[in-house]
Amino acid sequence: MAQWQHRSDAIHWYMQELSSRVVAESGIPSDRHHLGKLTLQGLKDAPDYVLQIDGATGETETFGSVLKRSVQCATMFRTLGLKQGDVVVLMAPNHIHVSIPMYAAFYLGISVAGINMELRVNELRDTFKCNEPKMIICQSERVNDVRSVIKELKFDSHIIAFDKAEQCMNFSELLEKHASDVSVEDFKVADFDTANTISLLIATSGTTGLPKAAAITHKNMAVSVPYMWLTYSKFPAPTRLTVVFSPIQWYSALFQFIFSPIIRHTRLQSSAQMTQEHAYYLINKYRPNFTMTSPNMLALFLKIGDRNKCDFTCFETIQVGGSSVHTSIIEDIKRVSPNTNVTVIYGMSEMSGIAFNFDETIPNSLGKPMQNFEHRLVNPVTEKDITEPNAPGELWVKGPGVFKGYYNNPEITSQVIMRGGWLRTGDIMYRDDKSNFYFVERIKLLLKYRSHQISPLEIETVIAEHPGVFEVAVTGIPHKEYGDLPVACIVPHKGYKITAQEIKDIVKDSLSDPKQLRGGVLFLKELPLTSTSKIDRPKLAVLARSMERE
Repeated sequence: MAQWQHRSDAIHWYMQELSSRVVAESGIPSDRHHLGKLTLQGLKDAPDYVLQIDGATGETETFGSVLKRSVQCATMFRTLGLKQGDVVVLMAPNHIHVSIPMYAAFYLGISVAGINMELRVNELRDTFKCNEPKMIICQSERVNDVRSVIKELKFDSHIIAFDKAEQCMNFSELLEKHASDVSVEDFKVADFDTANTISLLIATSGTTGLPKAAAITHKNMAVSVPYMWLTYSKFPAPTRLTVVFSPIQWYSALFQFIFSPIIRHTRLQSSAQMTQEHAYYLINKYRPNFTMTSPNMLALFLKIGDRNKCDFTCFETIQVGGSSVHTSIIEDIKRVSPNTNVTVIYGMSEMSGIAFNFDETIPNSLGKPMQNFEHRLVNPVTEKDITEPNAPGELWVKGPGVFKGYYNNPEITSQVIMRGGWLRTGDIMYRDDKSNFYFVERIKLLLKYRSHQISPLEIETVIAEHPGVFEVAVTGIPHKEYGDLPVACIVPHKGYKITAQEIKDIVKDSLSDPKQLRGGVLFLKELPLTSTSKIDRPKLAVLARSMERE
């Protein structure tokens, strides 16, 4: 039987102790939220502790080595003329060099934008227009594309390769050239307003329009990220080893990269592509204790027929978030690792963290409101508060984690940050009479059949109960008279034979008439995914319209 996970304030007590030492030295109260000074102090506190491991190469690096290299990098940034408010783009796999310029940027008040290293030239153009980088640090194979886009945009930007590249500055050589004699003890971190200085630019678009970047301040992250660690009670070093499955542009990677030197834990990452086979190798060899991942990636790891190749029992905690989580995912984890705490998390880049305390005893709920935000349910049309239980409304939140807005995009920002500092999440939810919140659907994903609003997630949840369904996503095809006709797109488990009629019958037996699969059933080998491993809904809709359905 599932049990409530214990929550502790230990992380906050530790952060108070660490930040008080930082403030005592600087005399600046707001330095308690200065990611650069917190990172520097954390690195100095445990120089012999291993900070990072590249699971693909076996390379390891200590806090002391990272301290020296990040100070060298910050000195190099200053020498090249970078200053507070500038933007550095990181475009690389998770090797042991990728976090060094991130920490250096935090020391100086420079903003960091991790971007997908697979972006094509036209996508790079749109992204760079959005971020306006002063420096791009990437792999050698992308240098020519980056250079051509920078030239086209007429940006005066430095281009640096993490590895060797012709006619391009090399990262490690630059550190030696500009900062080989730098003294860590003499290095001075920049002073700035942590409530308004941007630490991260997190990409939040891709398939639904031009790129936009959520501007996250130092204070946003320093206040919000500790709530990711409430189920741990020992700090520093809450756990032996965490593993990063996500690329540098995802929040699930960023919060580990940023806070591993601050709260002191070893971080396992990999410069190799994160396939199912490679993930199994990392888990079986290194036995990590903590991770955060998406439900789609976790479903791949737990695929029937493959899951017995990996021993998941090493995990103390697995956090799952980024899109809707079917309860079957939680059940699958418990089958392969009964003692692992599974935490479903609801959050978004725009709130710099998570908004609910998940309760394992109510796995279909997001849990009760997290204390770092005020929460409202609002009618999205009238903007009136919804107070009665079990009535759906849009979630609005307010608190110190709410981002500064979309970088260089005040028009879009004004559509999500409302009067009084409330953030419109765009997500429809309801709460029960005990203040547990339940996710219904993204507003923009709701289908409309005649006068009825239909949640694809509700239909997906029913279909996911079929033992032969590996993955399912529901979309709609347009109908002139009726609106949207629901279509179920299904990836079967290997070896299972499923008929379209079986799926239609499950829906018919469980849901009302407007929610029936009038658009049919479509069987696929895989669902289209975005670069952030979420279902690519626009592409799915195109497939549903263009392919033959049953």
